Amino acid sequence: MTLPVHLVPEGSLAGTRPGALVRLDGAEGRHAVAVRRTRVGERLVLADGLGRSVEGEVVEVGRDVLDLRVDTVRHEPEPSPRFVLVQALAKGDRDDQAVEAATECGVDEVVPWQAARSIVQWRGERGEKARGKWDAVLVAATKQSRRTRRPVLAPTATTPDLVARARGGALVLVLHEDADAPLAAVRLPESGDVLVVVGPEGGIAPEEVAALEAAGARSVRLGPTVLRASSAGPAALAVLSAASRWR
Repeated sequence: MTLPVHLVPEGSLAGTRPGALVRLDGAEGRHAVAVRRTRVGERLVLADGLGRSVEGEVVEVGRDVLDLRVDTVRHEPEPSPRFVLVQALAKGDRDDQAVEAATECGVDEVVPWQAARSIVQWRGERGEKARGKWDAVLVAATKQSRRTRRPVLAPTATTPDLVARARGGALVLVLHEDADAPLAAVRLPESGDVLVVVGPEGGIAPEEVAALEAAGARSVRLGPTVLRASSAGPAALAVLSAASRWR
């Protein structure tokens, strides 16, 4: 059975060697001790979210804290190419569901997109609260899927921001139900960022599609059916992963 993964602060595992004691405290320590009921003798993986992880045995448990004796240290290199999900803001919890499933499917970065047809507006305190929720979803999904690298949550992008980024992407794919080219036939580059652009419930506006295509993006379709905003991105990432990382 795959060992549970707990995230520790970035950089906290630097220089850790087998035989060292690593402490898990704070919210993660509380979750491990009070919620998961971790006991002495159990094995865990601690990861810093940047690809560095340690595995070992719990040797001491206190109140909301535990100590792990390390026996294995690993470092997972950054994937190449990187998968970036550009997720248009959607109403309800649909974009939260998309972010969660995309993390499980291996996304490396998530870009919240304030698309022209997005009903939801991330502004002021409400926007900060929504970003915090996405970040919490990314953390939880990273641990649930046993990843040692957590996806980056990029700043919220406007359409001009997205067009500018598309010009520098190795491959930019716009999911569109009217596209002729199938996503499954796309050849992935060996390096760089692969952007997967998903629109809101009302779809991507024609002028946005035109602007992205002018910046070098390609419109593709997943299949004969139209997927919701919550499932299109994860489905596309699964197709891309199956053609590369999952082999």
